[in-house]
Amino acid sequence: MQTIDTFHDFSASRDAIWSLLADFGNIQRWWPPGLAVDIDYVEIEGNGVGMIRHIYNVGFPSAVSEQLLSIDPSSYSFSLAIVNDRPAGVVKYKASGKLSIIDGGKCRLSYRGEFETEPGREQEARDFFNAAYAMMFTGLAKATS
Repeated sequence: MQTIDTFHDFSASRDAIWSLLADFGNIQRWWPPGLAVDIDYVEIEGNGVGMIRHIYNVGFPSAVSEQLLSIDPSSYSFSLAIVNDRPAGVVKYKASGKLSIIDGGKCRLSYRGEFETEPGREQEARDFFNAAYAMMFTGLAKATS
């Protein structure tokens, strides 16, 4: 199992970032347009824990489908998995995020991705996820500035 541990410090409050992340089905509310991946549309299947957001990106042949595995407002934490078609040779993926308060009313999103890939595609997947995490951090920062 490969892992990526990363974090981003935001100028926004923990509650401001949480309001975006907790609205799992509404990723278009904060995903940044004009970067490497633009969302065309999102289809939602279910609601609450277990729901899946099927994210159709411009120029990609199939959706990236993310299932909400857990969400805990009291600890400001959540987890998700990519299900169905997975990008970059990935055969299994789970991520978890947690928001914490840092100095001056700001917050930090700590994010951990765990994944398995087809043989020889580990670096491709790592590069893909690092780019996706950077876009996530950019979008959340812009949406709360």
